[in-house]
Amino acid sequence: MQNGSVRKLLAASAIVLAVWTGVEGRVQSQQAQPGTASATKALSTQEINDAFVRQLSTQIAGREQVAASQVFKNIQLDVLKKTPASRLLLIMNLGYSRALGVTCEHCHVTDDFSKDDKRPKRAAREMALMHFSINQQLAKMQELEPNPQGHFVNCSTCHRGSSKPKEQ
Repeated sequence: MQNGSVRKLLAASAIVLAVWTGVEGRVQSQQAQPGTASATKALSTQEINDAFVRQLSTQIAGREQVAASQVFKNIQLDVLKKTPASRLLLIMNLGYSRALGVTCEHCHVTDDFSKDDKRPKRAAREMALMHFSINQQLAKMQELEPNPQGHFVNCSTCHRGSSKPKEQ
């Protein structure tokens, strides 16, 4: 893959992560309920997110390669509308959630992922636009030290596994 193609894919993937908003159907939280056998072992953030992705993958079975805009609700950025639905799930699970160290519930209303009720979800959209703009500017810069992977930022550049951006 050409450097420009990789950079575009990474930029698009990061945007997809920021604005994924929901899928037809509902997802139930996989957190352990107090008083149950599973409550004795707390689930990690990644285990919780993996459970959401498994449920969503089941719900979209047969439509994995369909454009996300035809499978998921309320996608607002044009660049995301053509992303395959299964890729969107991977980006959200292995990108955004890890970069911010959060579960899906941080941004999403779990009984309807398409809702915009939570501030972090609305902020993620704004961050995606900022991030996309920065990457466009980086691609134009000619005096940067050469990098075979290209120059780009993503959520981890600032967040480094925390929902609050790091200062250093």
